[in-house]
Amino acid sequence: MEKGYKVLIADDEPDILEILSYNLEKEGYIVITAKDGDEAIEKAYQSKPNLIILDMMMPKKTGVQVCQVLRGQTAFKDTLIMFLTALNDEITQVRGLETGADDYVSKPVSPKVLLSRVAALLRRVQKDNSKAVKVGNINIDPEKFLVQVEDKEIVLAKKEFELLYLLALKPGRVF
Repeated sequence: MEKGYKVLIADDEPDILEILSYNLEKEGYIVITAKDGDEAIEKAYQSKPNLIILDMMMPKKTGVQVCQVLRGQTAFKDTLIMFLTALNDEITQVRGLETGADDYVSKPVSPKVLLSRVAALLRRVQKDNSKAVKVGNINIDPEKFLVQVEDKEIVLAKKEFELLYLLALKPGRVF
């Protein structure tokens, strides 16, 4: 797992914040904590985390309200959001996922289970998240299926494009 992902944890229980922070930091994650919904929104804007773990029942704003606010902003449309809650009924889970959460974990949660769920979410996004690559004066954008050399667009067949992108992602590697 790639180190250095930022994780924001928002929970009004100090013990939960401490246990989860300790375990995530031990695995190499950068952890930011918040004690209520308003602080979670403020810290999300400041730190731009890769993943936000929200307790559903917090003071000031609930986890659902925080999720709604963040999902309404283009800056957070691709940010992973996971709910953590003592409420374990079907209606609450469905409501959380319909709000825009990517996962849902019930309390009490084992740190090992949480770590594996966090890693799985981040792996899934890492695979899906094709990024533009620049090698010398060549720009390759897999989302737009576009290759540019300096400011000139180059048209390639699909296999040629995929091969060029693969080679650009792994410079110096023999295939």
